Amino acid sequence: MPSTDSDIASADAPSDGSNPRSRLLLAAVAAFCTYFCMYAFRKPFTAGTYEGQELLGMGLKSVLVISQLAGYMISKFVGIRVVSEMPRHRRAIAIVGLILTAELALVGFAYAPLTFKAPLLFLNGFPLGMVFGLVLAYLEGRKQTEALSAALCASFIISSGVVKSIGRWVIQDWGVSEFQMPMLVGLIFLVPLLVSVWLLQSTPPPDQTDRRHRSDRDAMTRQDRSRFWMEYWPGLSLLIFVYVALTVIRTVRDDFAVEIWRDLGVGETPSVFARSEIVVALLVTVFNAFAVWIRHNMAAVRIVTILMCGAFAIVGASAILQSGGLISPFMFMVSCGVGMYVPYVAFHTTVFERLVAASRHPANVVFLMYVADAVGYLGYAVVLSIRMTLPSPDSVLPSFRMLLLVSSFVSVAALCFSLRYFRTVIEVDGVEVDGERNPMAAHAEPVQTVEAGGGNA
Repeated sequence: MPSTDSDIASADAPSDGSNPRSRLLLAAVAAFCTYFCMYAFRKPFTAGTYEGQELLGMGLKSVLVISQLAGYMISKFVGIRVVSEMPRHRRAIAIVGLILTAELALVGFAYAPLTFKAPLLFLNGFPLGMVFGLVLAYLEGRKQTEALSAALCASFIISSGVVKSIGRWVIQDWGVSEFQMPMLVGLIFLVPLLVSVWLLQSTPPPDQTDRRHRSDRDAMTRQDRSRFWMEYWPGLSLLIFVYVALTVIRTVRDDFAVEIWRDLGVGETPSVFARSEIVVALLVTVFNAFAVWIRHNMAAVRIVTILMCGAFAIVGASAILQSGGLISPFMFMVSCGVGMYVPYVAFHTTVFERLVAASRHPANVVFLMYVADAVGYLGYAVVLSIRMTLPSPDSVLPSFRMLLLVSSFVSVAALCFSLRYFRTVIEVDGVEVDGERNPMAAHAEPVQTVEAGGGNA
């Protein structure tokens, strides 16, 4: 006898009698705080300028950025397997262990000789690259995933600016060196991190209604990953191309924020980093969280893709207006930030989440995010390496404006082609009907679930 809605509601009710909505709100807050704290171990070093110092014949800051980026990028490739296969009961201890390892690297960065500082930042970046996927895994596969993931993504928008402001404050008011500052900022956030991870581990798993609308999100085997990629590789490749472009412009804006603000004529004002990013985070979170109200998965992909194209138009317009001196520095940083973060966050909240939910194969969002992140950071490393081979310009701003213009144009084209592809292979082919998987689709395959932690390399 089929289960009624009341049966499902009864089965989904938490045994401790707590309110499911309050527990989901707790999950959003815990995820936000956990990843916010992680940035205190990753980004504070970029608040330093390290002027007049060189290593390997290059400016020290560029060498440090490349070194940490290399560790972070390699971690993303490793995470394609490790994070997508991580069972729930191991996630919390993994998050804490990875971040403590990163803090030990910052202790070494504070006191080691100059020649060892770049390798130590590599060791700092490597463990941190797997934290996001472990946090996201608690949130995916729910009817409320867009809202929960938007809150999570707001953390890395706000936290980057906040920890830079704290870093500049520590240098200016505490009188510590630029090398000791990252270690101290990490220690400030250590206790809040432990509390946040404990709360995150307490979040309830997706219920029956979530699984019916968004599919099961179990650990993936190597065969699962290969099957999913081979089925949808043309459309996924286009989306990952857009993600690479977003990663490049977002990371340039993030890593060289001090220099961009300087070129815009804004002096040593630590609070400017936090103020601009808080505005960006609020706007981006609102734009992306609304998709939670769209039931049909492919309709959500269509609507969000249109929103992403509009956001790229804002990116291009902000670059043109700034080059003509028609907008203020603060408005430029906020407008280009909103324009690049709306599509960047949409990948985390909606695009991959709804494609997995609408597809015919078992998968999880973490797998797709780590493929995209790995290629995205590889692309940024290539761009940064090319820049290092060219004569060092006095200003970062012109190169940044050019990146904004080129990225916005090519990304809109790639998004249009990807949407047309997925409408053909998923929506028109009948895999999804009324927001749920259609078991009678012509080419649908039986969904095989894998117990958490059962994945094989």
